[in-house]
Amino acid sequence: MDRLIIRGGKPLRGKVKISGAKNAALPSLVASILTSEPIHFSRVPNLRDVHTVCTLLSNLGVRVKNRGRGNYELESSQVQNYEAPYDLVKTMRASCLVMGPLLTRFGKAKVSYPGGCAIGERPINLHIKGFELMGAKVKLHRGYVVATAKNGLRGNSIYLDLPTVTGTQNLMMAATLAKGETIIENVAREPEVCSLARMLNDMGAKIAGAGTDVVTIQGVPKLHGTRCKIIPDRIETGTYMVAGAITGGDVEVVQCDPETVDSVVAKLRETGCKVQVRKSSIRVKGNAPLRSVDISTAPYPGFPTDMQAQIMALMTLSDGVSVINETVFENRFMHVAELNRMGATVHVQGSSATVKGVPKLSGAPLTATDLRASASLVLAALAADGESVVHRVYHLNRGYESLVDKLTALGADIERVSGPPV
Repeated sequence: MDRLIIRGGKPLRGKVKISGAKNAALPSLVASILTSEPIHFSRVPNLRDVHTVCTLLSNLGVRVKNRGRGNYELESSQVQNYEAPYDLVKTMRASCLVMGPLLTRFGKAKVSYPGGCAIGERPINLHIKGFELMGAKVKLHRGYVVATAKNGLRGNSIYLDLPTVTGTQNLMMAATLAKGETIIENVAREPEVCSLARMLNDMGAKIAGAGTDVVTIQGVPKLHGTRCKIIPDRIETGTYMVAGAITGGDVEVVQCDPETVDSVVAKLRETGCKVQVRKSSIRVKGNAPLRSVDISTAPYPGFPTDMQAQIMALMTLSDGVSVINETVFENRFMHVAELNRMGATVHVQGSSATVKGVPKLSGAPLTATDLRASASLVLAALAADGESVVHRVYHLNRGYESLVDKLTALGADIERVSGPPV
């Protein structure tokens, strides 16, 4: 099994290009189901989750052409299968996004129930509630969600109890071809939702309000093909910003969208780091000693839960005590034990973690538990004295394109090794 060997203590310096956003690419690729015409994609990141969703779409009958360098062409005129099987859904919860497009275009969908994941339960009950309000009949049968709408979906008013990103995207896609008007309240406001809405409108949909609490969709008879450029990944952006800060380096993140990481910029400035923001780049200079800052995760535009582990790694080396509150997922402190093995002082009580900064971290053997936890351990290892070995790094393949190459170009001493430990 692959692992990363990192010899820390070197300040990172230079420029790093940000890839397309995984969480924007996945729903956009799935949206190709909504039309029989080709859709051309660019800046699609080379990630395991992208490969999984392309496999799923191919199984449905979507013609997927990977033209290289992040360019794809998808065409859904021959879809004849309406099932997302367990072996694919279990590896990537976003597979449930095929339900809305299949249901609204073909009147049927069968998707394995995704259940929970390492960072907590993420049920799709809000998706199901919305489909039912739009006239679908939904049942749970042998671990599958089976939905039918023989006479098509009908627009309706839907209130989401929580601003779920995938729920908003799923229902928004379903509403594009529904009869009449759909109003979805308390929707997610994330940039990935806005990106999907723009793509759907380019396909002929009539969506208004993306980026606010209420989205209104006027159903149309059909959608057409388009071209879609995937937006920059804001979590990758934030992760490399922290990499510059935690190593006391000077890192310029380019080809990014600074507006999507305002909360991260603000917190890094609070720590005393120098952060320079331009139109499509952010430069971060580490500035020891780091001041401690408190964090509470929240839906966008609040501080992203996907950056909580990375900022905790930074706070382990701060001068003071910080409190990190995780309000989105109930089991997202699994990186704490590994950070403490490196000499950090982190105490967890319920959904809150107290971090008492230490002068230095020491290299250690580490085990990653999920995608963002993996990133936090890599960041900590880059700053630590000595050598760290990060195991189970397959998680990183889901969300960070060319991580080792990008970090090496910044001056990190990092290598990926295959096979059993010697």
